[in-house]
Amino acid sequence: MAFTIAYLPLSKQSGEGVEAMQNVLISGASVAGPVLAYWLRQYGFEPTIVERTPALRHGLGGHAVDLFGSGVEVARRMGIGEAVQAARTRTELMTLFRNGKKPVEINVDKLSSGISDRHVEILRGELTSLLYDATRDRVEYLFGDSIATLNDDGQGVDVTFEHSEPRRFDLVIGADGMHSTVRRLAFGPEESMRRPLGGYLGVYSMPDELALGNRMFVHMEIGKIASTYGVHQTGQARAAFLFRRREELQYDYRDKDQQKRILADEFRDYGWEVPRLLKHLDAAEDFYFDSITQITLDSWQRGRIGLVGDAGYCPGPAVGGGTSLAVVTAYVLAGELAAARADLPSGLRNYENKIRRFVDLSRAVGPKVMGSIIPDSATALRAVPIAASVLPHLPLWVQRKLWSQNGVGKALDSLPLPDYSDLIRVPQS
Repeated sequence: MAFTIAYLPLSKQSGEGVEAMQNVLISGASVAGPVLAYWLRQYGFEPTIVERTPALRHGLGGHAVDLFGSGVEVARRMGIGEAVQAARTRTELMTLFRNGKKPVEINVDKLSSGISDRHVEILRGELTSLLYDATRDRVEYLFGDSIATLNDDGQGVDVTFEHSEPRRFDLVIGADGMHSTVRRLAFGPEESMRRPLGGYLGVYSMPDELALGNRMFVHMEIGKIASTYGVHQTGQARAAFLFRRREELQYDYRDKDQQKRILADEFRDYGWEVPRLLKHLDAAEDFYFDSITQITLDSWQRGRIGLVGDAGYCPGPAVGGGTSLAVVTAYVLAGELAAARADLPSGLRNYENKIRRFVDLSRAVGPKVMGSIIPDSATALRAVPIAASVLPHLPLWVQRKLWSQNGVGKALDSLPLPDYSDLIRVPQS
């Protein structure tokens, strides 16, 4: 059963009711969706967000994600910059373990500053909560529902839902992640757009039995990583696992029990502290697991239907800066739609042209990062702790130069944010 979160209609708030407000349906309430809805609302649109889950997962779930440069600036322009900074994970020290080797300690702040001078690591669940709080009173939310069919007749899009009554929208945007419903309905089956990078990620919460505090422990073997880090806000910890597979695993992305079995089987004989971590796997309610896969399409637009964030160009979980990419591109999409107000398909095309190079750079980073964080050989296994321990001690300009050689720094901070402030119709609250 779906339910709607009440909000204040724009015409009542701004006194602009004489003008027909263009309504936009956004599928997905995680990151890109709320950012897009926030800015569309600022520009005088009527956004509606439909979200399959029955309610927002308030709190500190999800894996740690990164906001860099432009993403941090978008948060500031939304008025949540200070809240995002206050919610950062605050991991200060990383200890790398390898079998038979002395542990290596790394200053995390110094290491990340080499990539970008503005970087925030935050739990995905906390970022989602902040974005929801910034939009809940200004945007219509349909929780516990999903899009069933889309019919674009050139003048608008007729939408049927799994539970709600059919409605018509001027535009529909898929911001519903790597397994996007909008993309499947309007662009085709997911299988034709997937580019697996050969890796898998599993994350969940657990008690902080190792008294980690602001530390992170990482154990590396060829093709596998087991790690755990403290969550200062709750006093708990997170367990995170990465591993490679030559052949793609077959599983249902909605079947959490099946995914837990896959992860447990993969690390059952791993050793180190993994048995301690795995004993909390079955009880984990915020478990996340998925393949490290990129989504590639020739275009992110079909008439009055478009895609943003992972739904259109997922660079790969954990390896491509996808969260920062989602924040920035959602901001640009809203601005381009506002600029093209009378011709929304043209706005979609302008958005695509503006971000294409940025997306391509971010996507190119994925395979390189995969190679550096999940060692695939004994040589790579030896190189990772050496590089991680040496880099923080180099001058910043040298660090930035080295990062830019493999595209990381260039991709994360390469898109200057356009200024759409002259298009704002609703005072920021």
